[in-house]
Amino acid sequence: MTQKKPSNPAPLPAPLDDQLCYAVYSAGIAIQRVYKPLLDRLGLTYPQYLVLNVLWREDGQTVGAIAEKLALESSTLTPLLKRLEASGLLLRTRNPENERQVVIALTDKGRAIRSEAGCLNEALLAASAQPLANLGKLNKDVRQLRDAIYTSIGGWTTPA
Repeated sequence: MTQKKPSNPAPLPAPLDDQLCYAVYSAGIAIQRVYKPLLDRLGLTYPQYLVLNVLWREDGQTVGAIAEKLALESSTLTPLLKRLEASGLLLRTRNPENERQVVIALTDKGRAIRSEAGCLNEALLAASAQPLANLGKLNKDVRQLRDAIYTSIGGWTTPA
């Protein structure tokens, strides 16, 4: 029995190097590889660093508020927060005004590693061999793209 060839085969997708989504994805992986040795010294994973970064700017936020800023589900964030609490970097407490909310606050240890985490930006600058102004413009352009996409699909509220 012979198979029929489709009369109009589906077009092939563009090569990966021509796809913006792949460029952004693989650049993110490359950046995380630059950060990994630095984060390992701090005893953090990249997602844990992101949570701490949110709290360094505004301590005492709810799980929901942190999840929204990071475009994550609360259920994804909870195990990560538990590990950070076990490491002594933050405390999780119930909001006395709303028992359904869990408030996340930094400990002294969590606040103390903030100054050590500043080296990540320096490492990215060095590894990229790009002027700060170029990286700043790229960051702005990627944020605008992200925000436009989320606006279009009715998803995530972008952080201020």
